Amino acid sequence: MLQATLKKISVLGLSLAIAMPWLTNDVQAAKKDVKMVITAAFVSDKGLPIYEDMAKYFSKKLGWNVSVVSGLSYDESDQMLDDGVIQVGYVCGLPYVHKEAEGKYDLLAIPVMSLKKGRFGDANGYEDVPGKYYSYTIVKKDSSIKNWKDLKGKSYAYNDQGSNSGYNMPRYKLVKLGAKSWEDHFSRIVVSGSHEESIRLVSSGAVDASSVDSLVLDYDRSIGDADALNVKIIEHLHPGGAGAPPVVISKKADPEIRDSLKKVLLAMNTDPEGKKILDKALVSHFAKPDDSNYDDIRKMEKAAHDAGFHDHVE
Repeated sequence: MLQATLKKISVLGLSLAIAMPWLTNDVQAAKKDVKMVITAAFVSDKGLPIYEDMAKYFSKKLGWNVSVVSGLSYDESDQMLDDGVIQVGYVCGLPYVHKEAEGKYDLLAIPVMSLKKGRFGDANGYEDVPGKYYSYTIVKKDSSIKNWKDLKGKSYAYNDQGSNSGYNMPRYKLVKLGAKSWEDHFSRIVVSGSHEESIRLVSSGAVDASSVDSLVLDYDRSIGDADALNVKIIEHLHPGGAGAPPVVISKKADPEIRDSLKKVLLAMNTDPEGKKILDKALVSHFAKPDDSNYDDIRKMEKAAHDAGFHDHVE
């Protein structure tokens, strides 16, 4: 979840315009605006230009005019998606389950990641868990820490309480260990603001450990990022993974937008141009919407609430 950048610019908007038939030589065709917001993604901050490529691809395939918009805060973009002012979004699984329960969002598609076991020695890969991703608990590459038991009394960073992989999944791990709060297990808690910053804090030795979005670490390793290559994974939280950050559409969006964009997303891997973009993002393809894919996120959040876990106060 690209918290630091996305709290500043958290919108990658698409204006998708469909030309209406001209009526006279003096009347220019009207346009319909459709916007897409990015509040979580299947790449790190460094991969955001991939969404520029996707915008151009959608424009070409659908005959729409596509533009990239920035400048809204996270809260503004979230509210505009709720209201249907922004119609389509890439969001984290935790906010998705909340908004789905409120009747705000529908699923459009689920990214299926392409990274296979063996690409990076300490990463499990996704071939056995299609439509899922992990929370990687990481330590510095030369650290002697081997597991969560060794983390007792150590320092720890999380990115944001709205993050599934950064907060919900490690919180569930703490619940399973019998902890009632973050302070029960860690001596010091740092709120980093982003997965990228959490990785940097661990790599630099500023904190002993963190749990980060596997898609972010995978991508940064794939492009040779120094901090990403200077950490190691000591655990994949929730062995079967959790529902990967989905593509959603506002309940208030035009059904034409939903149907057209879903069709393009689901067929993207079958088109050479589309596949090239997906390959850059380490995505195999987009799968059909399936809300049950996110039941694991609901289960982990409920377990923390039922256990009376005390969330961290900044």
